[in-house]
Amino acid sequence: MMLSRLTLGVAILAALVLFMSGSGTRFGLWPFQTGFLLLKWAAYFGLAAAAVALVGLLAPKLRAGRGLWFAATLTLGLAVAAVPAYWMQAAGKVPPIHDLSTDLDNPPAFAAVLAQRGDASNPPEHGGPAIAEAQRRAYPDIRPLVLSLPPAQAFARALRAARAMGWEIVAQDAAAGRIEATATTLWFGFRDDVVVRVAPTDGGSRIDVRSASRVGVSDVGANAKRIRAYLAKLADSAD
Repeated sequence: MMLSRLTLGVAILAALVLFMSGSGTRFGLWPFQTGFLLLKWAAYFGLAAAAVALVGLLAPKLRAGRGLWFAATLTLGLAVAAVPAYWMQAAGKVPPIHDLSTDLDNPPAFAAVLAQRGDASNPPEHGGPAIAEAQRRAYPDIRPLVLSLPPAQAFARALRAARAMGWEIVAQDAAAGRIEATATTLWFGFRDDVVVRVAPTDGGSRIDVRSASRVGVSDVGANAKRIRAYLAKLADSAD
């Protein structure tokens, strides 16, 4: 009985560490590096508890009368370990970049959000040709959106779509065709900067979007997902 309770306790501890890794970072209790370290230890605790629980289920003497305890521990331990494992797998599939733009020749520049970036470790300037080439290889679908609308109407729709995304609108300038915003990630609460540019083009308007992380080398694909979601929402609203 002691072993089954102990392993379940370790699995519960792993779940708590997993929760703390994100919530503590989100609320500023520690830097994101500490959050990543806690995430790693949550996986270790979860896998250790699951391994012992599996032995307990396979060994008749250990399993007798305690099968449900071990089964619960195995399930919880693997569930906790699956979260960091998923992120590690996702990180391995994308290049270590954190700044994406639909216009790689002339990425929209940040202006209004600069005052809010604080001690962000990543510079606001685009990384240049090397980053652009890495994006082209990994995200060939990140391209401008052309709407058959005059710029004023396209800007209004772009602004509505940005608000629908839940972004914090920092600045909006219809005359210049610019929207600057901040997006906050769900788990760690990372604040990423977004700029939308609306420009006239033949027969309508061209929408360019740039999304960049303030910290971290790799965004694990977050900025690409954000740009895709935004452009999809904008395209749907134009139907």
